[in-house]
Amino acid sequence: MTAADRDLVTALRAELAAIEPTRTCDLAAELRGLGLVDAEGGDAVAVRGFGTTGAGGRMAMATRDPVLARLAHRLARHGRPFPSPEVDWGTMPEHCRMAYLRGLFLARGSLSLAGARTHLEFVVEVAEAPLLARKLHAAGMPASWRVRRGRGAVTWKGAEMVSLFLRRIGAGGALLELEARQVSRALRGELNRILNAESSNLQRSVAAAGRQLAAIDLLESDGRLATQAYTVRMVADARRETPEATLADLAERVGLHRSGVQRALERIERLAELGTGG
Repeated sequence: MTAADRDLVTALRAELAAIEPTRTCDLAAELRGLGLVDAEGGDAVAVRGFGTTGAGGRMAMATRDPVLARLAHRLARHGRPFPSPEVDWGTMPEHCRMAYLRGLFLARGSLSLAGARTHLEFVVEVAEAPLLARKLHAAGMPASWRVRRGRGAVTWKGAEMVSLFLRRIGAGGALLELEARQVSRALRGELNRILNAESSNLQRSVAAAGRQLAAIDLLESDGRLATQAYTVRMVADARRETPEATLADLAERVGLHRSGVQRALERIERLAELGTGG
């Protein structure tokens, strides 16, 4: 990723970490997603990156990641044991689901914006991967999963689904910046496509005009141009006077249809190719 893309991902994580759940159940769900409380509502015995010596020890370890450090303080502030959200994902309220996924993304998610591709994934235990994929599908955000280097990777590839997920977990500000970049990238791509097409058309037009001028000179030098129909001679004169003109410009200049101008020029080139015997 570029430095700008890395800055955007950092801003995204900071924005999500700054969200302060107003419901106790949402806070508990977010902390579960982070791995700071277990399924029974107490402190997790072994929290990834936080150690096993209580909330203080975990917060000390969390300073390696300022975003997770900020979230770890919530656990200490609310004391322990901490209430657990509903375990049944099917009956869990939408706000609890999104709070859980927000915490899970901060703890075990990554976002890549390399090139024109948008890629978001969660790295979890192998047994958790299909369960998380089913949860995301139930939430209307189906994801693929696979085993990679002994871990489960649950993945979205494509800006549309990633944008939907980020919007639902509360990353409004960073999402606007991400979408603005995607629009800018798409516009640049379309502009480059148009410029490349125009450049190719111009090169073909220049090459065709060069052939036509050479053919006109040849036919005039051997006297065959004077024997052609009036429209052919008129088009030949217009081409010599305005070698840079397009077929449409020539048609307007001589008062013919574009197809008539094209036929006249094709005849001139064909006669030149045939030689004096044509």
